[in-house]
Amino acid sequence: MRTVHEVSRLTGVSIRTLQYYDNIGLLRPAQYTEAGYRLYDDAALETLQQILLFRELEFPLKEIREIIKSQDFDREKAIDQQIELLRLKKEHLENLITLAREIQDKGGKAKMDFKAFDKTKLEEYARKAKAEWGTTPEYREYEQKAAGRTEEETGDINRRMLDIFAEIGKEKGTDPASEKVQALIGKLQAFITENFYTCSDEILFGLGQMYAAGGEMTGSIDRVGGEGTGAFTNEAIRIHCAVKK
Repeated sequence: MRTVHEVSRLTGVSIRTLQYYDNIGLLRPAQYTEAGYRLYDDAALETLQQILLFRELEFPLKEIREIIKSQDFDREKAIDQQIELLRLKKEHLENLITLAREIQDKGGKAKMDFKAFDKTKLEEYARKAKAEWGTTPEYREYEQKAAGRTEEETGDINRRMLDIFAEIGKEKGTDPASEKVQALIGKLQAFITENFYTCSDEILFGLGQMYAAGGEMTGSIDRVGGEGTGAFTNEAIRIHCAVKK
């Protein structure tokens, strides 16, 4: 057992922060002495490591508490996902360093390239990870809707959704703000709400970014709608959400 002072020295986390984590139910000590002092065992320290990794990834404390207190929380899976998130964060930082050095080498002038600031891949993976940890209301709603479905029904829903992207793909090269394209975006939003979870404009906007992020999801969309369908869908969604504000 370690006292709160010993844990603070070992981890670099302040005593005040450890006390706060206890008060909000994020990290409870293994036990308290008769005098009320906190004592931490190895299991508590392992939990603290998880918390600190999530904090490095800029997760809010409320979300961290929901994740690690969830009955479905899988520590090994969480570590694998944290490693991938940290790898993506490292890649993002390396891109920024490369850009900064370019600007430095050219005396403050560099080509107008802002790709280094793009965090879409990181945000896409974080969104997927959070959904798998089951912390979002949308994920819980999806679980409820999917609970009674057969594999055939699930496959049919996924095919129908891809059919919508195929329809959108046929409109590439047209104005994404056109009435026809915007009607298809409305159809997509309604389909997601009916079959997966309530798709608010905020959620739809985030999904649009994922569709254009260049990952597995973009590949699937572009395969059915043609290259560039993911990016075109994202632009149409951006217009859709802006118009409704």
